[in-house]
Amino acid sequence: MSEGKKTKFVTTGRNKEWTQGAVNPPVQRASSIIFDSVSAKNHATINRAGKTLFYGRRGTNTHFAFQEAMTDIEGGAGCALYPCGTAAITNAILSFVSSGDHILMVDTCYEPTRDFCEKIMKKMGVETTYYDPMIGKEIESLIQPNTKILFTESPGSITMEVQDIPTLSRIAHAHDIIVILDNTWAAGVNFSPFEHGVDISVQAATKYIVGHSDVMLGTAVANEKCWDQLREQSYLMGQCVSPDDAYLGLRGIRTLDVRLRQHAQSSLKIARWLAERPEVDHVRHPALETCPGHTYFQRDFTGGNGLFSFVLKTSHPRATTALLDHMQHFSMGYSWGGFESLILANEPKSFDALRTVAHPHFTGTLIRIHIGLEDTDDLIADLEAGFQRYQAVLDSLSDE
Repeated sequence: MSEGKKTKFVTTGRNKEWTQGAVNPPVQRASSIIFDSVSAKNHATINRAGKTLFYGRRGTNTHFAFQEAMTDIEGGAGCALYPCGTAAITNAILSFVSSGDHILMVDTCYEPTRDFCEKIMKKMGVETTYYDPMIGKEIESLIQPNTKILFTESPGSITMEVQDIPTLSRIAHAHDIIVILDNTWAAGVNFSPFEHGVDISVQAATKYIVGHSDVMLGTAVANEKCWDQLREQSYLMGQCVSPDDAYLGLRGIRTLDVRLRQHAQSSLKIARWLAERPEVDHVRHPALETCPGHTYFQRDFTGGNGLFSFVLKTSHPRATTALLDHMQHFSMGYSWGGFESLILANEPKSFDALRTVAHPHFTGTLIRIHIGLEDTDDLIADLEAGFQRYQAVLDSLSDE
């Protein structure tokens, strides 16, 4: 009998081998695993890569339960765990490149991903070419004989462009190139990576998987083709997480569906309200037509979340500061995916350092917000008060 999505979130990772009769798998902390016989030790050694207790860095039953759940949700062959999302990104790349190789990196990638390419990959002799997130079949013109990875992130960081992943994957695979997707925005739920040609789906599980802003955690789910190499290379690079963090990631999965649906419902309501504001030039919410790649979102995604951006008609740091300061429900912070609402600003000149081939050329300030689980009327009132402070500064400047 096949399970519905909601049922899967409740049941996955609860094999009796992991739960030992409890509702949730116990937190199993271990470094050394001890054996009663040579044959038992040899059995563990032979099966150490397959959810068998062998050594703490290979994982415990708590890790195995979480890995099983993530693999089940995203649909791959296995899941590697990392201490944060950036570690998942960098180790997924490192697992498949050598000196002299070339990778294609989406220009709207997460800023630490770009820093890794420029400061680590370059030092290792791996060349990076950045490409426009809205490119389609033209990606083929950027492929080199030594291209090993096509890295995607959809929607893109900050500016929210949705990519045509199926087209990019099809062309990459025709050249035997591995496709990696930063799938954090969809939480592995609202975009099915392996149904759209992705080889490795990476997440900052810190965000929606955990959902409570209290754990750093990364995951990479791979298909059959890439799983063995990803698993072993990550193990050799010493990647592991604490069982307590794995437990909290697994616990977050239980409420992931209901949280995502509430985040999505609230964010869409606020996005539509923002679209009518006189201060706003346009809203970059994937579910709205004003977001680049909206048609791909409609075609490939099954839902949204709480993270989106909007662009103001003007750019004035003093006015922006007035808007952000003194918020009652929105806090300023680097991250998203928790139960709380967050807000950050990016002035147009900041994209000079963040983009090389796909500069958005905004004339106004971009505001990225994460809509949490608060009452939407309270959040709208908070933004309304911020706009009043913003406009008051602009009015005072015009009087000078």
